[in-house]
Amino acid sequence: MQTECSVAFIPDNLSVHVPVGTPLLRAATLAGLELTSACGGKGTCGRCVLRIVKGTADPGDEASLPAKYRGDGYVLACKARVQGDITVEVPGDSRLIEHQVLVDSSLLAEELVGLGDAYPFAPICRSVDLSLDEPTLVANASDLTRLQAELRRRAGLEDLRTNLAALRQLGGTLRACGWKVSAHVAEHHPGQAELIAVSPGHGERKYGLAVDIGTTTVVVDLVDLATGLTVDKRGTYNKQARYGDDVIARIIHAAEDATGLKDLTEAARETINELIDRLLGKHGLRQDDLLAATCAGNTTMTHLFLGVDPRHIRVEPYIPTATCFPVVRAGELGLRLHPGAPVVPLPAVASYVGGDVVAGVLATGLARSDSLLLFIDIGTNGEIVLGNKEFMVACSCSAGPCFEGGGISNGMRAMKGAIQRLHIDPATYAVEYDTIAGARPIGLCGSGLVDALAELRRAGIIDRAGKFVGERKSPSLRRTDEDWEFVVAPGSATECGRDLCITESDVKNLIRAKAAVYAGISTLLRMVGMDLEAVERIYIAGGFGSYLNVKDAVGIGLLPDVDPARYRFIGNSSVKGAKLCLLSKEAKAEAEEIARRMTYLELSLGNTFMDEFVQALFLPHTNLKLFPSAAVQEAIQ
Repeated sequence: MQTECSVAFIPDNLSVHVPVGTPLLRAATLAGLELTSACGGKGTCGRCVLRIVKGTADPGDEASLPAKYRGDGYVLACKARVQGDITVEVPGDSRLIEHQVLVDSSLLAEELVGLGDAYPFAPICRSVDLSLDEPTLVANASDLTRLQAELRRRAGLEDLRTNLAALRQLGGTLRACGWKVSAHVAEHHPGQAELIAVSPGHGERKYGLAVDIGTTTVVVDLVDLATGLTVDKRGTYNKQARYGDDVIARIIHAAEDATGLKDLTEAARETINELIDRLLGKHGLRQDDLLAATCAGNTTMTHLFLGVDPRHIRVEPYIPTATCFPVVRAGELGLRLHPGAPVVPLPAVASYVGGDVVAGVLATGLARSDSLLLFIDIGTNGEIVLGNKEFMVACSCSAGPCFEGGGISNGMRAMKGAIQRLHIDPATYAVEYDTIAGARPIGLCGSGLVDALAELRRAGIIDRAGKFVGERKSPSLRRTDEDWEFVVAPGSATECGRDLCITESDVKNLIRAKAAVYAGISTLLRMVGMDLEAVERIYIAGGFGSYLNVKDAVGIGLLPDVDPARYRFIGNSSVKGAKLCLLSKEAKAEAEEIARRMTYLELSLGNTFMDEFVQALFLPHTNLKLFPSAAVQEAIQ
C-alpha cells in the first residue's frame, strides 16, 4: 500500500513528497508555495482553490467552494487530502504573492522627518575603538578587567557585563590583533551595559534593524549604528498568513492545533530572516555585523513572535500574557543577527493596542504635543489614540478584514493586479481603474474598495443604506440568483478570466467596517467629553492609510468630515518608531513611558459604541450634519 505520494504543482514545476492523507494546503507550503487562506485552513473562506489535473484526492468538505469553481476538478486545498501521486494547477487568484509594502520614508509627513532631532543620538548598541596596554607580570589584571576599565574611562560605562560567547572570544581576539579592538556594547537597560562582542582593529561598521511585524506585512530597515542613516529597507507579506488573515484566526490556530504556536512563531521569524538575508546579500554584510534590533507589532504579533501563548487575548476579559516584554538575544530567537545581539520588543498597552501603536505615537510626537492630536491606524482592528503631553487615551474597534480584502467576493490584499483606484462615470457607468504594477486586474484591495463604495454612491447605483437601485439601467448592473452585483471589470479584461464584481453583500460588509472605525473615533471623543473641533491634527497611519483617497474616505463616512488640511498620512509609523528606539535610548525610554501613561478604554462596556455604530450604518452617516460636504452631494442627487 502506498504510504508516500508525489504532489506536483503547475505551472511552477514544484513537487514534494508527503504522506497519504496530507492536506494539499500543507503540501503546497512544504513545496514553497504560499496559498491564500484567509480562514487559516478551516475551510470557510473558499480562497485556497486548486485544480486537480492528474491523479485523485479526497476533496473533503466542499461547502465553501465558490459556485464558479464547482466541477472540473477544483477543490479547496485545505480540505482536499492526498490519496496518491497527483498533479495540481494553482490559479493566479489562489496565490499569496508579493504585497505592495510601504517602505518609502518619503511618504512621511514633512514635520515627522526631522523628529529624530528631538532625541539625542545614542543607539542602544554602539562600538568603541580601544587600544589596550599589553599585560605584564606586574600589570596582570585579567583581559576582561582591563577591557572594562578602558570602557569605563573612554565611554563612561560603569556597569559592564558580558555574555559567555563574548568572553570566550576575548582573549584570543585581543592577542591576535595587537590589543587594538572594537568593543560592541549594548545599553538597553538604564545604567547597565553588556559586551556583545569584540572585533579586531578599529572603525568596523556595525548595523541594527528596525522591524515592523505587521499582521499582513513585515518591514525591516537596515540602519548604520554609527551615523543613524537608513542604509536600505525591505518588506514582504507575513508568512503567518498561511494560518489565517487576521489575528483571531491565528490565535485560534495557536490554541487549537498541537503545533500551532510553534508554526506561527517560526513563520514570523522565517519572514524576518528572509528580509535580513536580502539586505545582507545586497550590501555584502555578515550576520555578525548586525548588533541590535527593535521590533514593533500589535500585541498578538509580539506574543507569536516571542512564542508566548496568546489565547486569552481573544476571550473576555481579553487579557494578554504581557504588555512589557523582555529583551532577548537574537540567538535565542533564531534570528540571523549576531547571536548576542539584543532584540527589543516595544511595549504594548492592552490586548488590542500594541507596540506598533506605541511606536506610532512616539513617531508623531503626540506625547510631547501641546495641541490635541488624534492618531488612527486602520486595519483589521482600528486603533485610535487621542491626547497630548497631558493625557493619552486609546481604544480599539474591530473593523474586520474588509479593508484587507477579506469577506469581499473579489477582495484581495495590496498585491500585483489589485485594483487600487476606481472611478465610475455617473452618466454611462463606465469604470476606469488603476492596478498595482499596472497588471491585469485580479481583485480589489482596500483603497480600491473605498473608492468603489464612494463611486457607487456618487453615481447613484446604491442608496444611502447600501442597497442597489435596480431601476438604474446599465449592463454593468445585474441581478443574480443570490444578489445584486456591479461589474467592475469584465472577464475579458481580467487575469483570472472572470468578471470582477462588487455585490450588495460586499457593500453591506464595507459599510459595517467603515461604521466600526468611525464609531470608534466618535465614541472615544464622547468618553472624554471632547469634539473634533478641539483636535488640531489627525494622523492616519499604516500602508492602507497611505493609499487612501481622503475625499472618498470622508464621502463614505470612514473618516470625519473636517478640513483636509488637518489630515496627515504618515505611512509606516510603526517602523519609524522602532527606528527611533534603536537610535536613541531616550526615545526607547519614552516609548516605555507612553505605554505606561496611555489609558485604554474598552468599547464593549456600556452602549455608547453600539449606539454610534448603528448611526454610522449609512452612507456617510445617519446624521448628515456631521458630513456637510457629503450633504451637498446628496442635495445634488
